[in-house]
Amino acid sequence: MTRRWTPLLALVAGVVLVASACGGGDDDAATDTTEAAEEAELVVYSGRDEELVGPLIDMFEEESGITTEVRYGDSAEMAAALLEEGENTPADVFYSQEVGTVGALSKAGLLSPLPEDVVAEVPERYRPAEGTDWVGVTGRSRVIVVNPDVIDDVPTTVEELTEAQYEGEVGWAPGNASFQSFVTAYRVGQGEQAASDWLDAMIENDTQVYENNVSILEAVEAGDLGAGLINHYYWARMADEVGGAENMASDLVFLEEGDPGALVNATAVAITTTGADNPASLEFVEFLLSPEAQEYFVTETKEYPLVDGVEGPAELPAIEELVGPEIDLGDLDSVEETITVLTD
Repeated sequence: MTRRWTPLLALVAGVVLVASACGGGDDDAATDTTEAAEEAELVVYSGRDEELVGPLIDMFEEESGITTEVRYGDSAEMAAALLEEGENTPADVFYSQEVGTVGALSKAGLLSPLPEDVVAEVPERYRPAEGTDWVGVTGRSRVIVVNPDVIDDVPTTVEELTEAQYEGEVGWAPGNASFQSFVTAYRVGQGEQAASDWLDAMIENDTQVYENNVSILEAVEAGDLGAGLINHYYWARMADEVGGAENMASDLVFLEEGDPGALVNATAVAITTTGADNPASLEFVEFLLSPEAQEYFVTETKEYPLVDGVEGPAELPAIEELVGPEIDLGDLDSVEETITVLTD
């Protein structure tokens, strides 16, 4: 069941409330977390969920012998916690779902430089334009998922989605961090007015509101929706589950070179200023960039590896072939301005 534009404010506001409320919560739970952190040799704040990252942490602990405590939450929530805790944070490492939150911490002076040779392991567009205080771990491309039985004319740009032929047939998830990063990239690359005009045109075209990427994909796959804006790996995972792309009712559309909707974002990791003196911090960063960890992501999440020598997900174009908008990923830190635009 779709949710139309009216609930958008609630979806977007939820992201803001989560971030602003991160300092509150149950006192006993906070005490337990603090005690566990004091006993650990490494403390990681993770914007990626435990179901995904947990097995990877187990691999790291087994190989390194380092006891690791992980605090899980939304990337915005974790970044807000770090901003609030400042130099008093127990976190040694921040592992984010996207670059924008890491960029905000970098500009706040809460991250430590990484060795240049570590940052140089990934392509230039997945590391800071200046400095070395974060590094990309895996790549994820924004795409359009299309059901060819519902719509005949396949769009190749996000601008086309505002055309009358797609009225009521496109789904988006405005409360989703990946969508907000895409709109931020639109703002940064094309300007505030262009992004606002596109959003207005999408609303006028009766774009359907969903809670997340998964629900959009399921609706398109079922034929309840003609197209939707998602990240590539949701489709790739489902294709793997059903035995291959030939068993999917929907197709992926990788958008035209430079299109705002062709954003190739990255997960990112950084060492906090308090974690700079802990050798385990750098060991964890290096582990995430190791062939073993990179292959884990390809197999388990269908994300693109960023380190040479590791093959990307099968049945998808190579990441080198994906050319998104010409922006510095670190500039995606202005998500608050994006939320303001979405709310307006």
